[in-house]
Amino acid sequence: MTQADPFQSNPVQPDPALLAAARTAFANAYAPYSHFKVGAALRTPDGQIFAGANVENASYGLGRCAEQSAIQAMNSAGQRTFTDLVVYSDASPPASPCGACRQILFEFAPEARVICVNAAGEVLSYSVAELLPHAFKLEEG
Repeated sequence: MTQADPFQSNPVQPDPALLAAARTAFANAYAPYSHFKVGAALRTPDGQIFAGANVENASYGLGRCAEQSAIQAMNSAGQRTFTDLVVYSDASPPASPCGACRQILFEFAPEARVICVNAAGEVLSYSVAELLPHAFKLEEG
């Protein structure tokens, strides 16, 4: 008996406005080293959309992922949580957030929906908590 892939669970279609914002960010990605462009767009509970693209740097560790760029834009505008995130790339299957991004997303919205989409229209979806079970959290104190 084969197990179902937990990352194939509950695919949903992305919201058109979030998908458009993620595609625009994707087009603006700066990826001269990896040539792996990613765009991300998130929605806050009050309906605001914040987008970000990956931005690489010759000093590789200084680059930023698209999801991190979107979170930084959200926070810079004074928002602290989001309900939905679309990650757009050319990868097949659609690229999901890296481990560092999963931790950052968890900090702000563990129950948010993450929808990964590619140019071919493939869609995968998960909650942030599904992407990062047993996430690291500092105890409130």
